[in-house]
Amino acid sequence: MLVLHDFHPKLESFRDEVISGLSKIPKQIPSKFFYDPKGSQLFSQICELEEYYPTRTELSIFQKYKQEIRELVGKNALVIEYGSGGSQKIRLLLNMLDNPLAYMPIDISKEYLFADANKLAKDYPQLEIIAVCADYTKALTLPEVMVKFAKKVVFFPGSTIGNLDQEDAKKLLINTAHILKPGDGLLIGVDLKKDTKILTAAYNDEKAITAAFNLNLLARINYDLKANFDLANFAHKAFYNDSKGRIEMHLISLKNQTVNIDNIEINIKENEAIHTENSYKYEIKEFQDLAQIAGFTPTKVWVDPSNLFSVHYLTINNNFSG
Repeated sequence: MLVLHDFHPKLESFRDEVISGLSKIPKQIPSKFFYDPKGSQLFSQICELEEYYPTRTELSIFQKYKQEIRELVGKNALVIEYGSGGSQKIRLLLNMLDNPLAYMPIDISKEYLFADANKLAKDYPQLEIIAVCADYTKALTLPEVMVKFAKKVVFFPGSTIGNLDQEDAKKLLINTAHILKPGDGLLIGVDLKKDTKILTAAYNDEKAITAAFNLNLLARINYDLKANFDLANFAHKAFYNDSKGRIEMHLISLKNQTVNIDNIEINIKENEAIHTENSYKYEIKEFQDLAQIAGFTPTKVWVDPSNLFSVHYLTINNNFSG
């Protein structure tokens, strides 16, 4: 059974956030807006790149430790996935779990989400699927689930938590804790700190798909907000900021230019950067400390042999009060 809920942010919200971000110094656009249908397709291609280790490494961890994950999640779970842009990881998880009863994907990219949910509904007819188009970085009220599940488990793969600075990551974890109760869990992928060369290559692939993904953000603004960005006037730049422990992605203006968005002029200087994404990397204890502040207890962590990536299973602190 498939149920769809559309809580997609209004166009005015997208417009306001874009204009506000481009009016700041330095200029910025929230990375959550990458994922229109084209952006979601490009990100799926990124996940297949040789340089981009997180996806295949995380999948290898799931495969190696599937029995331990199955036992921790338990039987008859409701699985809630944040940012379900594609179905490879959730299919692997659903197949390894013990009789999951319901699946709730939550994603901001409506067309991609609903198309994927329809495919899953056909392949898992016994599963109640409740697709929710919403911004999971905000506080959520979950829609009703008809089946009597045993527990809730939030699934947040891909190290997307790294796109948020520590304060926003803490807020997301706190909001997540509020939709769970003792006995429920959070299964989350977290990218680890490592050799800078590996990190830099992962965001500067030879095929320039990451560059296309970054530039597509401007194409989306052109389409949705009737702006007039000339993509040829911008270049992709990604680098590791060691002092902040994060990869930064930027779009660099190649000339002095003026862009119009809904009759508002945005002046951009030559070599000026628009900051489009961060990807924070963590040491294991560093992330566990953050999770504990937000109300979680670290229960189990799995790491690949090369120490590239980690998967954590967290439960709610019994004394969590929010």
